[in-house]
Amino acid sequence: MVRIKSAVSSRRRKKRVLKKAKGQFAQRSKRYQQAKRSIIKGMAYAYRDRKVKKREFKRLWIIRINAACRDAGISYSRFIKGLIDASVEIDRKMLADLAVSAPDAFKELVKVAQDAKPKPKPVPVVKKAASKAAKPKVSVKK
Repeated sequence: MVRIKSAVSSRRRKKRVLKKAKGQFAQRSKRYQQAKRSIIKGMAYAYRDRKVKKREFKRLWIIRINAACRDAGISYSRFIKGLIDASVEIDRKMLADLAVSAPDAFKELVKVAQDAKPKPKPVPVVKKAASKAAKPKVSVKK
């Protein structure tokens, strides 16, 4: 039986890893083991930072909306609560864009939020517990 060496597949694997590590500093782009470690670490950072990016953008939008709300004379939390009560479904990204690019339209939304009437809270229903005294006790004599 002929022994099959894995030269072709291992070379292909190493070339793929080194190609991904292009642009890394020093030995991280030259040596296979260090390149492999560097790529794994980089992919972990990329995965984490895709989530962080979303977080940071939401923070930025909230800061912009808050600044525009303060200029209009309302707090951020009252503004958002007013929009919810008025059933306005505009996300924070669009609100921040309106606050920056169209302040007049944003002020109209502030008026809508201020004029919104709060929704009535549902009254909790209290269930009565079934009484145990309703069942007659039966005793059996031996």
